[in-house]
Amino acid sequence: NMPAGFKSRCVPTYHLLSAEQIKKIHHATLELLESVGVRVMLPEAVHMLADAGCRIKEDNLVKIPNWLVEAAILSAPSRVTLYNRLGQEAMRLEGRRVHFGMGTDLIQTYDLDTGELRESRLTDVANAARIADALEDIDFIGSYALPHDSPTNLIYLDSFKAELENSIKPIFFTAAGLDDIALINAMAAEVVGGRDILREKPIQIHYAEPLTPLTHTSGAIEKLFFCADNGVPVTYTPGMMSGASAPVTLAGAITVGNAEALSGLVMHQLRAKGAPIISGFGTSTIDMRTSTCVYGCPEYRLTLSACADLYHYYKLPVWGTAGVSDANCLDQQAGMEWSISIMADALHGANLVHDIAYLGQGLIGHPGGLVMCAEIISYVKRLMRGFELDDTHIGLDVIRQVGPGGEFLTAEQTMKFFRQEHWIPYLCNRDSLAGWARKGKKDWGRMVTDKAREILKTHEPAPLHVDVRKTLEEIRSKAEATLKHKDFEA
Repeated sequence: NMPAGFKSRCVPTYHLLSAEQIKKIHHATLELLESVGVRVMLPEAVHMLADAGCRIKEDNLVKIPNWLVEAAILSAPSRVTLYNRLGQEAMRLEGRRVHFGMGTDLIQTYDLDTGELRESRLTDVANAARIADALEDIDFIGSYALPHDSPTNLIYLDSFKAELENSIKPIFFTAAGLDDIALINAMAAEVVGGRDILREKPIQIHYAEPLTPLTHTSGAIEKLFFCADNGVPVTYTPGMMSGASAPVTLAGAITVGNAEALSGLVMHQLRAKGAPIISGFGTSTIDMRTSTCVYGCPEYRLTLSACADLYHYYKLPVWGTAGVSDANCLDQQAGMEWSISIMADALHGANLVHDIAYLGQGLIGHPGGLVMCAEIISYVKRLMRGFELDDTHIGLDVIRQVGPGGEFLTAEQTMKFFRQEHWIPYLCNRDSLAGWARKGKKDWGRMVTDKAREILKTHEPAPLHVDVRKTLEEIRSKAEATLKHKDFEA
């Protein structure tokens, strides 16, 4: 019998690695950093690491002692909090709290009006932000598209400005180098009311990455240091292909990825102890038949689960990626791979899960896909919430009252709890066959595409103040004269 006052919540739980397996990977990572090391291509960083106790070899090879790695893990914050541009808390990245959002830089987009696949435009960035702003289950935004109609070295600045104008949500962003990341930071500061406020309540997360295997480029480190100096939350996470840029064995790829992530963490924390960072790694595979980078593979899910287990052990906010598919259009494969990946990342408790609604190995976007992924996320959030288990929710008194052969539709308990207990979808079909036919026999892909069009026609995000809009235009205009002729860095 349950004790009086018993109350419990039944929720799904999942761990891939045992405590012994976590320690095995961690110790292998420490040994790799100490005996093999990483190549560091920025002299300033090499000098900093040498002063901290690292051994420096030829060709900028840096061997990092295990105590320095452990110190960086301890000094990095266990919680990173993001805000929307209205100053309200939007995401608390810690523990097993899961937040889903968009990625960046998709070079092609399905046009909502024509249905044709074409080069991405700046309007696609604005549209994606506006659609995501209206969808409560998308927690943060990214450019989604890489606008070909922006001047080359204004791509990231233009994208960030379009996102600020079309959504209040936190922004996950990329940048070419120090020039545009500084201007992006200036735009963010202008929107929130100044650099001090932005440092206290950041609205943006920068994405940078090392070069697999075991190399930190000068550009990546410069951006990492800028974020550390300015209190900008940063994800510094390797993107690897098992069998190509990383070992074909998942255990080997995980060890290499963890070494890259932790060596980045060391540099970041040496630069500014306690600066906010979201760490981790992800390992896709190379398809040996086509030489493509595979996003929707089960191996990616396994390595991300291992990553989450490791970084929960480190007590550090952890990155993830989900809602990704190798399908080249909005089809059944996309739905399958998006659903499985979103479910997996929710179960293993990644904190900042980006890249929802990615198609074509991370090259193609579809505005309707954002709506579809939002509904998948809603479904998964309901699953992860579980259910309450106590005397009230068991409700033996209600069951006795209804009795054998009775009905619960009119019971007071049903009216009280049905919205909490039962998930209600936005668009998924629950009509009878006849009802579905009367509504035009629309499949889910058509429904989410129609919903995306409707959002763009009807949703108005909270506007920026007219003075802020003017200042953003001024920052952009000044940047055009200085950035557009510089060499582009991918």
